[in-house]
Amino acid sequence: MTLVSTIPQAALPSPSTAVWQLGPLPLRAYALCIIAGIAVACVVTERRLRQRGVAPGAVLDIAVWAVPTGIIGARIYHVITSPEKYFGAGGEPLKAFAIWEGGLGIWGAVAGGALGAWLAARQLGIPFAVVADALAPGLPLAQAVGRVGNWFNNELYGGLTTLPWGLQVHDMDPRNPGHAKVVDGEPVLLPGLYHPAFLYEALWNVGVAALVLVLDRRLRLGRGRAFALYVMGYTAGRFWIELMRTDEANHILGLRLNVWTAALVFVGALVYFLRVRGPREYLVPLGGPAPAPATGGDVSQLDLSEREAGARAAAPAGYRVVSEEQFRAYEETGAVPDDPTATGDADGGAAGPDGAGDEAAGATGSRAADRES
Repeated sequence: MTLVSTIPQAALPSPSTAVWQLGPLPLRAYALCIIAGIAVACVVTERRLRQRGVAPGAVLDIAVWAVPTGIIGARIYHVITSPEKYFGAGGEPLKAFAIWEGGLGIWGAVAGGALGAWLAARQLGIPFAVVADALAPGLPLAQAVGRVGNWFNNELYGGLTTLPWGLQVHDMDPRNPGHAKVVDGEPVLLPGLYHPAFLYEALWNVGVAALVLVLDRRLRLGRGRAFALYVMGYTAGRFWIELMRTDEANHILGLRLNVWTAALVFVGALVYFLRVRGPREYLVPLGGPAPAPATGGDVSQLDLSEREAGARAAAPAGYRVVSEEQFRAYEETGAVPDDPTATGDADGGAAGPDGAGDEAAGATGSRAADRES
């Protein structure tokens, strides 16, 4: 990493290199940050899924679906909202597939990832709302880590500023992607200091994750409401951060497209949060080994040895949604609670399309979960 030697003390420096060659393989800082963010989200989500009764390792099965569909969705959103780069006069249609050159939209990533997670939840027999709520604090943490990649790329900054945390920005070379222009052996800086919008968003996202964790613990959120809380928190921050950005973007009525998107998504999440009610869902396994009981706040006490390997080898065929009281009793005794719908309507206690249902829902095998998730 090469930095200009005359960086003022009251300024944040930026790397002049965002791509390194490992033989013929380019290592891109942005991609490494995205991978690190995915890992963080998986760790947090796995922990929260186990606390709700899901068998160990389910998050990996979900990630196999959610990560590729999230990347595809992010690229589709970018291409749709910036069509002039790929279509029409001077456009290069094949560049729409050149994802390694950058261009991912978070809105498409969340939508595409949600679709993949929904498909995975159907296969695993887990209500989708349970997956969404488990992911709620991990996703903003992943986004915060991913924003470090924008720092390496010298992008996502705001206007000029004289604040002591103003950002030094390099003039990146389009003929040598991932590297700053060099004059007389020194990387070239843009004049002045700039608002580090990427840092503002990263810090905001960490705050959103903390907010979700605190309110989820106090309010016992369920039915997808923890995820809706994340969406509201994220879009509220994205709204004002978009207003300070100066990079190229399409505008509607004088405002950046993403400003409108943030506002509309916030309203949708708020309506969902206020209208949906119901207790938090817990799950007990059907047709397989019981999940490792939650062990409190110390992740070092989680069973990650032979017991987990055995559980992964024989995953449950499905799950039954139960109340928290029933789940705690199941943790203590290992006895699966009676199915309250066994003598009544077969669908009477099943969860709805968003994982909602009676507090003690009926049996949800892998096929029944198709209706619930």
